[in-house]
Amino acid sequence: MLPVIRVGQARVTAGLDHTPRLDLPSHRAVFGFPPTLAAAELIGICEEVDLRGRGGAAFPVARKLRAVLTAAVQAKTGQGKRRAAVVVNCTEGEPGSAKDKILLARAPHLVLDGALVAASALRASEIVVAVAGDGPHLRSLTDAVGSDSALARKVRVVSVPDRFVSGESGALVNAINGNPALPPGTKTRASDSGVHGMPTLLSNAETFAQLAVLALLGPAGFASVGTGHEPGTVLLTVGGSVSAPAVVETPSGVPLGYILDICGAQLPRAVLVGGYHGMWLHPGAAYDAPVSRAGMAAAGGTLGAGVVLVLGQDTCPLGEVTRVAGYLAMQSSGQCGPCKLGLPAVARSLAAITAGAGGVDELEALRRAAGGVRGRGACHHPDGASNFVASALEVFADDLIEHIFHGSCGRPASGILPLPADGGDTRLTVDWTRCRGHGLCARLIPELVELDQHGYPRLLEAPVPFWLSKNATQAVDMCPSLALSLTADQVKPAAAAAVSAAADPPSPLAVRARQQPQAVLTGRAWRRADLDAAEAWLAEIGGPGPARPL
Repeated sequence: MLPVIRVGQARVTAGLDHTPRLDLPSHRAVFGFPPTLAAAELIGICEEVDLRGRGGAAFPVARKLRAVLTAAVQAKTGQGKRRAAVVVNCTEGEPGSAKDKILLARAPHLVLDGALVAASALRASEIVVAVAGDGPHLRSLTDAVGSDSALARKVRVVSVPDRFVSGESGALVNAINGNPALPPGTKTRASDSGVHGMPTLLSNAETFAQLAVLALLGPAGFASVGTGHEPGTVLLTVGGSVSAPAVVETPSGVPLGYILDICGAQLPRAVLVGGYHGMWLHPGAAYDAPVSRAGMAAAGGTLGAGVVLVLGQDTCPLGEVTRVAGYLAMQSSGQCGPCKLGLPAVARSLAAITAGAGGVDELEALRRAAGGVRGRGACHHPDGASNFVASALEVFADDLIEHIFHGSCGRPASGILPLPADGGDTRLTVDWTRCRGHGLCARLIPELVELDQHGYPRLLEAPVPFWLSKNATQAVDMCPSLALSLTADQVKPAAAAAVSAAADPPSPLAVRARQQPQAVLTGRAWRRADLDAAEAWLAEIGGPGPARPL
């Protein structure tokens, strides 16, 4: 778990310098009891300090509250206005972010207090806390809810799949309602219809912690730190090429360079602000930028969810960007064209350029693909991924030139940018001793496979996402040469496949079978009508060696 550092007086991290976790008695000793506020009062104080959501979109909290209240009044039932719900989004699918998990693990009652203040004002019937993954944050949350009988009656903890897209509001509401954790594909506001169709206030953990602090201190106390336009503090997760990665609470307006110095940033090649839906900044712009929405925007970046990742001089910038682009392409829900085909195209072009196999034409294709997904998705995931890549092409222009004209910048990608561990993931792999370039795999799973100039498959180096698992299995089963495999965690050694193929040369039957992919490539479904011949073909090509992993 990352350490917590504060600049100036602690607010949401108060008390954490004395204890690893604030249980209910210690939390009350530090913060006291939250006040009970009417809806108009809560909306008023949020408007007075212009409190914004801290999940990335920076949506005004007062507008969300008013929208939920209005929807509840307009959708009257026989017993009066319709009940509302409050959802605390603690999924934090962004790999570089840790602030929400830190809050749940160390100050869970502050997050719950903020949710209780909002629920009381809205007369909400339920509070749902949505989490992803297991660990100290989940154990701390369940202990906190169980420590108070009133909380246990009011709060429900829901676990959702630990994926990047699970935190999108529509996907999260779907998951809470018992449906797949996927965006609905239509623009539906949670404030209009969320949990079980109720008007729902949905924000992330830090937002509710800041709401609790605002209710406790009042507008004047809350605005005693920070800037006039953006009062209060901000939580940042600082990582990458730094000697002391940490979650930092800082008043808004403090130069980002001061925070980076505290965390021991190495000489940066660039700084990513706003996470993997954020923007790259040159070091000078990043160090001078104030930690605020306006400050980051003026520098050409975005505060987003408060993720700051430093990229040092000892790694290949394009290699790092390519790793993340492949991850983002596979972390979509695969429901719309920009995610299903556009983001994989971006990732493949980046990979080709990084490997020294892409020229100026590939760069132009990359720019077109990145621009083509923007503003066209069912959610904001394509927009965020496009911003990440487009800013990288600008900031790392010199490295692009090196890779395009010289094949490499001379540095390997060291994996500085954090990504989830690959344990349990499956990947498509090709046994090149068997592949004959039939091209069927590119027809069946174009999101992961395209053909190079010689007609051989070029695979996207990324785990197979859940929404492509069926297509990937079909591509493996229908490969005429049995060259395609699904492997878990590690690639099958090519040497073993070569020994297997050499031990039993293919018979005339196998040769004829390999030479008949044309029926598939011209559009007719391949069904292996002659089952006897198919069984013999599979046995002969597989040979006496180890079975092909599926």
